[in-house]
Amino acid sequence: MAVKPPLAGLVVALLCLSVGSAAQAAQTFESELGPVTVTELNKGLEHPWALAFLPDRAGFLMTERPGRLRVVDAQGRLGAPIEGLPPVWAKGQGGLLDVVLSPGFAEDRLVYLSYAEGGGADGKAGTAVGRGRLSADLTRLSDFKVIFRQEPKLSTGNHFGSRLVFDRDGYLFIALGENNERPTAQDLDLDKLQGKVVRIYPDGRVPDDNPFVGQAGVQPQIWSYGHRNQQGAALNPWTGTLWTHEHGPRGGDEVNIIERGKNYGWPEATYGINYSLLPIPEAKGKHVDGAVDPHHVWEKSPAISGMAFYDAERFKAWQHNLFIGALGAQTLIRLQFEGDKVVHEERLLGELQARIRDVRQGPDGYLYVLTDSAQGALLKVGLE
Repeated sequence: MAVKPPLAGLVVALLCLSVGSAAQAAQTFESELGPVTVTELNKGLEHPWALAFLPDRAGFLMTERPGRLRVVDAQGRLGAPIEGLPPVWAKGQGGLLDVVLSPGFAEDRLVYLSYAEGGGADGKAGTAVGRGRLSADLTRLSDFKVIFRQEPKLSTGNHFGSRLVFDRDGYLFIALGENNERPTAQDLDLDKLQGKVVRIYPDGRVPDDNPFVGQAGVQPQIWSYGHRNQQGAALNPWTGTLWTHEHGPRGGDEVNIIERGKNYGWPEATYGINYSLLPIPEAKGKHVDGAVDPHHVWEKSPAISGMAFYDAERFKAWQHNLFIGALGAQTLIRLQFEGDKVVHEERLLGELQARIRDVRQGPDGYLYVLTDSAQGALLKVGLE
């Protein structure tokens, strides 16, 4: 069993961090629940995509889509790229995507990454997930191993997804896109892994109780299907259920509560139309028999990415809310609930005019937000 790194090693690693752009003074913006404070911890990040919090409030791991994994300390100082990553297919929407720590990270030091992987026919790519062991000095992933591959590889640069979530029982869920190949999201007969949520053990093995285990011609990893391009996923901390959200086409972004073996409709059921303003060819309406309706839907797409339930004590006004980043609308969306029902929406941080790629609740109770651009930023967000 691996042991925790010595404190000295961690201190050395943090001292090696570069300052990058210095943290700015906090800005304050009005909201329905009081003034929102925004502190820029770092700027100049190249299309940052995801955050994971290191234990003991030692900082973050952060992905940049071109293929870099970095350590960022609590003051926003940026480390050199971590070594030992797999080759990443960084084209279009592809690149290095999500990052999560093993539930047993304090003992096993395992870091999980999702990314676009090349090698498909005609130069196409698909989503892959792998894991490696983070060194004590935070500079290298060793023994990196791919534990999941989306097959066949069909993307020319679009709709990879993807988000990674561990549930309370230690299963790993992977929320995938359909590679912009619409019919594959409904395709169970030809082993397509596009447009699916998959469920595996942390080492890549398939649980015996997955819904399609033993069904001929269907990949046993599949947990749900009928998804478009899922770029948000989180475990509801009050119920333990998996929630994901996905981009619609022109309209129809949706939030879903994921259930075992269920069909979520795309592309047969959608609130959206094609970017050409023509109907989706396969669409039969907003609802089709046998498919789960969206838990929440936007008929005008904010272009959503990243999501975080808020259950910390620091800002009581935000408790039992869900926060979702919006790329197109350039806001942080706050959804308010009664039970699981969405009863109110507020849009925050529009003054920044920034594409919000990811949002996470930190161990200190603040929200941490990544903005998506060639000069992206890491923001710390709270209430006064």
